[in-house]
Amino acid sequence: MGSERSVFRVFDASGRDIAAFYLDPYSRPENKRGGAWMDGALSRKRRDDGTVRPPVAYLVCNSTPPVGGRPSLMTFREVETLFHEFGHGLQHMLTTVDRVEASGINNVEWDAVELPSQFMENWCYTKDTMTALARHFQTGEALPKALFDKIVAARNYRAGSATLRQVYFATLDLALHRGALASGVLDVQREVAAENTVMPPLAEDRFLCSFSHIFAGGYAAGYYSYKWAEVLSADAFSAFREAGLDEPSAVRATGRRFRGTILSLGGSRHPMDVFREFRGRDPSTRPLLEQTGLVPLEQAGVLS
Repeated sequence: MGSERSVFRVFDASGRDIAAFYLDPYSRPENKRGGAWMDGALSRKRRDDGTVRPPVAYLVCNSTPPVGGRPSLMTFREVETLFHEFGHGLQHMLTTVDRVEASGINNVEWDAVELPSQFMENWCYTKDTMTALARHFQTGEALPKALFDKIVAARNYRAGSATLRQVYFATLDLALHRGALASGVLDVQREVAAENTVMPPLAEDRFLCSFSHIFAGGYAAGYYSYKWAEVLSADAFSAFREAGLDEPSAVRATGRRFRGTILSLGGSRHPMDVFREFRGRDPSTRPLLEQTGLVPLEQAGVLS
């Protein structure tokens, strides 16, 4: 990657200036908090005189910085994180909604706002993307196929355990907010764990004291949105697989449809209606089960 902090302008095919984004990619422990995030600096807005104020997003990461004369040698996870945040940025920058209250990422329901970001992560596991990005910084040699195959395989390491963990957390979150707490929160945890964990919690387990999602921030009664967003993003990406990832014209056509729905409509319509317009049907869990290797592709057709 290039300079430490940069501003990029975004143009459409006709050369029209439609958006901009500020990128701050590298870690600076002395004055920058950890993690990665995206937000809007300006939202798209149609002014009283009929002109449009283009949206501006900022993308902030904590990737490995350049050291001495060596460029930033980003890890795979850092690349995946950049793709994730850029997905949020695309939804904000490519909106066609003229009212600030619903343009870009504004007022997109909590259980759908992660769709574009998790969708973008999928491109990190496609051969063409990684062949174009992952090269030896000195020799220019492309990422060996054997190593790429290992990266793809590692994505689904303990996928069943990871899925069960998210289901447990989400179910517990909803149970606590349902209000049936006469027997106490720890009893609720044990009841939920009995149906959603392989091994029951220890008697002294106090996981709930550190499960801040249930009482701090915006995820209270909404933790399920993590897994639901995976369902939506995997299903959306499966549209590109069905079109043919090795067919550029098909990918472009599907991408235009994705842009015209998921990326452009923001909070102006219910996210389920937007998804149906893009996909032509309700969301299915099958693509996520296929993606995580929990359902063999040849058997996936019998599931719904």
